[in-house]
Amino acid sequence: MTRLDGAVAIITGAARGQGEAQAKMFVERGAKVVVADILDAEGEQVAKSLGDDAIFQHLDVSEPDGWQACVSRASEHFGSIDVLINNAAIIDHAPLESMELERYMRLVNVNQVGCFLGMQAVVPFMREAGGGSIVNTSSIMGLTGLRSLGAYTATKFAVRGMTKVAAMEWGRYGIRVNSVHPGFVDTEMAKTGAAGDDAEHDILVPLRRMARPEEIAELMVFLASPASSYCTGSEFLADGGWLAGVEPAIRKRDTRGGTPR
Repeated sequence: MTRLDGAVAIITGAARGQGEAQAKMFVERGAKVVVADILDAEGEQVAKSLGDDAIFQHLDVSEPDGWQACVSRASEHFGSIDVLINNAAIIDHAPLESMELERYMRLVNVNQVGCFLGMQAVVPFMREAGGGSIVNTSSIMGLTGLRSLGAYTATKFAVRGMTKVAAMEWGRYGIRVNSVHPGFVDTEMAKTGAAGDDAEHDILVPLRRMARPEEIAELMVFLASPASSYCTGSEFLADGGWLAGVEPAIRKRDTRGGTPR
């Protein structure tokens, strides 16, 4: 079992979904965790459930001052910052031609700028400590596209690109930076956001199911730990085989009229 004994991790978007699963698993594997989220009540509850090895910090990832408050509290409370999991994200489902700029920029500010600010904020602490691990949650949409997810896809491609540049710039300091690309994960965000009102569910991935949040958390633990000490600047897929090839559902033909049904 991969361990994180003594590591101090900031996990954004940790009040629910994938982030919550990651916070719980990190503590189980020996880490101390800053549960960072804009959802105060939910985040406080997650941190409380994890005991003395976790604290909650309110954080709007799109605000530089919020990041400074977060890293200062992490360092003061736990003594160091060894791991950053840039997990916070939002989704909006609309065709490119009809999406208002305000909606588009909201995704950019949270998904893309938030990731950028987080990396900037932790690097001084990691340099001083002689190294660290940053894991940026991109998406399968950082490697391919999906109709009506243009803004979300753009931000996730940006996260993927920033990860590679960060790995090149900070490798000399012992700081590793990788991106994780989940497919559909069984969370509220996936159920209500990624699908959209007019989504079609005729496409199946080879494993025929959504991922469990704990399956993504296992990958995060690996990348945060010394077990991945020679991994940096890389993309780690957890997509159920999505990019191996998807299969259209077979629809029976109506022999009376020769049309699909």
